[in-house]
Amino acid sequence: MPSNPTTTQERTLPVSETSEHITSPSLKGNPSELRDLEAGLDNLQSDTGRKTGIDWKRVLLPIAALVVLVLVWQFYVSLGLKRRDQVPGPLDVLNQLVTLWGEGRVQESVWTSLQRGLIGFLISVVVATPVGLLLAQVAPLRRAFGPLISGLQVLPSVAWVPAAIIWFGLTDGTVYFVVLMGAIPSIINGLISGVDQIPPQYRSVGTVLGANRLQMALQIVLPAALPGYIGGLKQGWAFSWRSLMAAEIIAVGGTIGFGLGSLLDQGRALSDMAVVMSAILLILAVGILIELLVFAPIEKRLLQRRGLLAGSSR
Repeated sequence: MPSNPTTTQERTLPVSETSEHITSPSLKGNPSELRDLEAGLDNLQSDTGRKTGIDWKRVLLPIAALVVLVLVWQFYVSLGLKRRDQVPGPLDVLNQLVTLWGEGRVQESVWTSLQRGLIGFLISVVVATPVGLLLAQVAPLRRAFGPLISGLQVLPSVAWVPAAIIWFGLTDGTVYFVVLMGAIPSIINGLISGVDQIPPQYRSVGTVLGANRLQMALQIVLPAALPGYIGGLKQGWAFSWRSLMAAEIIAVGGTIGFGLGSLLDQGRALSDMAVVMSAILLILAVGILIELLVFAPIEKRLLQRRGLLAGSSR
C-alpha cells in the first residue's frame, strides 16, 4: 500500500524547521524581540536587588508627620483652652527632659525599663517557642489548651499585678512575672498561626526525607512558619512593654528599681504634667526604636529572602 506523501514529508522535517513551526508567530524570525523579552525578565528578577540606596521618602515622611503633630500641639496650647500646668507646650516638655537628663533620671529610668523588658521578652521567647510548636503539632493538646492561651492573651496584664505583688512582694520578680504573662500567649498564638499557614506538602516532603518529629519541627515547620512567628514576636514585645509599664506604675517601692513607669507615677503624684508627658514620650520613643532597629530589619530580610519585598510597603 503506497504511503501518504504528506505524512512522509512531515516525518522527515528537519528539527530546525519543526522548531520554527512551533515558534510564536510574533517572535518568529525576530531574535531582537527574544533578547528584549529575556532582558525584561532579568530586570524583574533583579529589581529588588538594585534598590540598595536610601529611600528618602521613608525617612522624610515620618519626620514631616512628627513636625506636623508638634505644630498642632503647640497651636492647641497657644489657644489657651487649658492651663499650662495641665497641658504644657512642646518647649516646656523639652526643658523638663533636659532637667531630668541633667539629674540622671532619664538614663536610670530608660536603662532599668529597657533591661527588664528585654530580659522578660527573651525569657518569654524561650518558653513560648517550644510550647507553641508542641500545641501546633499535637492536635489534642491544642484543643485542650488553645482556648486558655487565647483567653490569657486578651486578659489585661495589669490584672496580674495585685496577684504578683502578693506572691513576690515589691521585687523585680513581680515585674518579670507580669511581663511573662503578657508576652507568652501572644508569641504562642503567633507561632500557631504561622504553622497553620504552612502548605501540607512541606510536611509530606519531610516525611519522605525521613525527618523525625524533632527534625520536622525545627528544620521544616519552624522555618516555614517564620512570617507568623515574627508577627507573634512583635506582638509579644508590644504586650511585654505594656505589661512592664503597668507593673512599674502600680508596684512602687521595695527593691523595685526606678523605671519609666515609676517616673510616670512620680509625675502624677507631684501633679507635674511636664514630667508625665516626658515619661510618655520616652516610653513611646523606646518602643519605636525597638521596632525600627530590631523587628523592621528582620522582617525586611525575611521578605527579601522570600522574594516579597517588591510588593511590600516597608
